[in-house]
Amino acid sequence: MERGTIVKVAGPLVVAEGLSGARMFDLVRVGEQGLMGEIIEMRGDRASIQVYEETEGLGPGDPVEGTGAPLSVELGPGMLGAVYDGVQRPLDVLERIAGSYLTRGVSAPGLDREKRWAFTPTLSAGTHVTAGDIIGTVQENEVIEHRIMVPPGIEGELVSITSGEHTVTEPVAQLRLADGSTHDLIMMQSWPVRVPRPYARKISADEPLVTGTRVIDTFFPLVKGGVACIPGPFGAGKTVTQHQVAKWSNAQVVIFIGCGERGNEMTDVLMEFPELTDPYSGYPLMKRTVLVANTSNMPVAAREASVYTGITMAEYFRDMGYEVVLQADSTSRWAEAMREISGRLEEMPGEEGFPAYLGTRLAAFYERAGKVETLTSGETRTGSVSVVGSVSPPGGDLSEPVVQNTLRVVKVFWALQDTLAYERHFPAIDWLTSYSLYLEKLRLHWDADVSPEFRVRRDQCMAILQRESELAEIVRLVGLEALSAEEQILMETAKSIREDFLQQNAFREDDQFSSLAEQDLLLKTILLFHSKAIEAQAEGAPLKGIFAAPVRERIARAKYLTLKDIAVFDEIASEIETQLVSEDGEEA
Repeated sequence: MERGTIVKVAGPLVVAEGLSGARMFDLVRVGEQGLMGEIIEMRGDRASIQVYEETEGLGPGDPVEGTGAPLSVELGPGMLGAVYDGVQRPLDVLERIAGSYLTRGVSAPGLDREKRWAFTPTLSAGTHVTAGDIIGTVQENEVIEHRIMVPPGIEGELVSITSGEHTVTEPVAQLRLADGSTHDLIMMQSWPVRVPRPYARKISADEPLVTGTRVIDTFFPLVKGGVACIPGPFGAGKTVTQHQVAKWSNAQVVIFIGCGERGNEMTDVLMEFPELTDPYSGYPLMKRTVLVANTSNMPVAAREASVYTGITMAEYFRDMGYEVVLQADSTSRWAEAMREISGRLEEMPGEEGFPAYLGTRLAAFYERAGKVETLTSGETRTGSVSVVGSVSPPGGDLSEPVVQNTLRVVKVFWALQDTLAYERHFPAIDWLTSYSLYLEKLRLHWDADVSPEFRVRRDQCMAILQRESELAEIVRLVGLEALSAEEQILMETAKSIREDFLQQNAFREDDQFSSLAEQDLLLKTILLFHSKAIEAQAEGAPLKGIFAAPVRERIARAKYLTLKDIAVFDEIASEIETQLVSEDGEEA
């Protein structure tokens, strides 16, 4: 391997010379300890290397050794349930090697080389296979079946295929290639993190990613294969919202990237996730989850790698035909890492010191999401990667470059407001500034699987909330009594939508998840109260009596009901009819 020599060390950036044969994004080993680094700039035989570990103690003259290969991740059985750092080193293995405090230069493969997996072939010898074809399966755990695929770029005839228990590096099949040579297939693949995995074609996504969070699913929905961002100031609930999506979304595989976040937040994930039960399978949530943890006290360069590591894993599961949701928390820390490295490279700074290519990098990352037809020579197989990235703008300033560049590429915007959080309104997603561009795509699905009136009810509620915002200024100036009776009813209905529908307790078992059908029933109930209240008022019922009707308490508690309580919803509807509508208005 080619060896070079360090000539300069500047924080996580090392400049070495003598690497004329190296290429951009090649992986190198730096210093006597073999620290992991990646070439990010080449000038002649001088290479600028971002080092993924602390560079303390390195100096000019220390060796740098090229590996001739780009930074890659290992993909195969054993990934689910694992906790990796930004460069796919399993943290539990590192702890066994080096203790609780990681030492520099310690390394471990991403996949266990000793563990044996029961491989079951799905094809037989003599079959012609191409990239993406599934040659067999491994039941990785009770929830996920790991499908062993032919790696991209390889095609040939199966000479042999062997069932039984194998490690990830032992051959399970042998291919005869077009040139007559043979190629051993193993269960593990290696793929460079900065190169998107290939697929047959990208297709339109039209199936909702159900999260169980009412404000998201009803008002600002995300599709499987879609992209969303959660910008918000400190304490507004970005991380909790992402946890909710990870826990309750109807995706089959979850990749959670803790990129530069505080250690205690990542600790919450590490402590909480293993104890959670998957609402769809009944097994622990970790059986379908991969965690990539890169906390704020870890080397800044590793943040850069962590988002690419995570998205490459997500693409791999997508290629198997799974629906994957990837959470990146937060992309601001990634952008800050880019700014720090860019500064040390002495590049011309762009807006607020971020590199000029900030928008390009963010767009390239989010572009790796989507619903696709995967590579295969057999029956068409589809999979998707949905990406939810949180953004932490300083002071909650949504005009800063990371937010603005992110908004150019995402289609769903969940705007968190600290004022709502201070009012204890959670999730603190502002319904007036958030948006989703997937509403039209979901109309057919909602009509068929939820209710033909669901979209109409959703739009009606949104119109009420927007009208409330307009009237709120008048109320502040001259009081509620200045409004007409119908407008006062609208204000009460809007309050009911906010408190009885949008507010949701993530820590209460009977409120943390709400299905689309339950959300529709709740909307229907609230809007029934609204229409009947207007009718009752028109017939002469006093507003005070309408607003104090006992059924309002039952409406407020309806969000804790499930589809099994459909009879209770009917009772509430009946009480609305009887308490708000009477011939002489006495009941109201």
